[in-house]
Amino acid sequence: MYLTRFRINTERVGARKLLSSPQVLHAAVMSSFAELPDQRPDAPRVLWRLDRDTRARTHLCIVSPYKPDLTHLVEQAGWPTTARWETFDYGPFLDRLSAGDRWAFRLTANPVHSVRNKDGAPTKTTAHIGPRNQLRWLQQRQEQGGFRLVRKPGANGHQDDLERHELLIHNRRQLSFKKKGMSKPVTLVTVTYDGRLEVTDPEAFRRTLTQGLGKAKAYGCGLMTLAKA
Repeated sequence: MYLTRFRINTERVGARKLLSSPQVLHAAVMSSFAELPDQRPDAPRVLWRLDRDTRARTHLCIVSPYKPDLTHLVEQAGWPTTARWETFDYGPFLDRLSAGDRWAFRLTANPVHSVRNKDGAPTKTTAHIGPRNQLRWLQQRQEQGGFRLVRKPGANGHQDDLERHELLIHNRRQLSFKKKGMSKPVTLVTVTYDGRLEVTDPEAFRRTLTQGLGKAKAYGCGLMTLAKA
C-alpha cells in the first residue's frame, strides 16, 4: 500500500476543472495507475480525499495498492517545474498498528441512512443533517472499524455527546455533479471529521484504512488518515 500527497495549484484553469466535479477528479486519480486495482469487495482499493486547509493550500491525498504516477495532474493542475508529489510506502506503518494506539485522525465521509416515508414504500438513502446525527453515524461504525473515539479528560454523562469527545465536525458541503449515462445529477453531502481515536482491533482498523469507511468512496469520501496525537 502507498500513501500519496499532491498539492494542487488552485490558480490554474485545469485545477478549477478538476475541483468542480468529483467525477472528473475520480477519473484523473484512476488514470494514475497502469493497472486497475483488484475489484473484489474485500480487496484494498484506491481512496482519495481533498484537504482544503485554505484556498491557496489544497492537497489531494491518495491511498492505493499500487504506486501512482501523477505526471498528468502536475501538468494540468500543479507546478510542473518546481513541485511534484510525495509517495510513501504505507505497508510498514500499517503493520505496526497495535491495540491501544492513539492517533489524531481526519476523515471526509458521506454520512447517510435509509428512511421510509410511509409503510410499504421503498427505502430512500438520505444524508444525516446536523452534527449530532453525523457523530452517531461515525459511532455506529467504531466497533466494526476497529477503533473507538477518544473522550475528553473529565468527560461525564451530563455533557452533550458532542462535547464529550475530542472531535470536530466541519466543512459540510453539498456536491452536485453529472455522471455519464445518468439524466439526473448526483447529489452528495459530505462532512470532515477531525479528532482522536484509539485502535481496538488492528486487523479491522487496517481494513478501514485501506478499504474506506462509508459510501461514495469514488467521490472523495471514506479515506481516513492518521497523525501523531
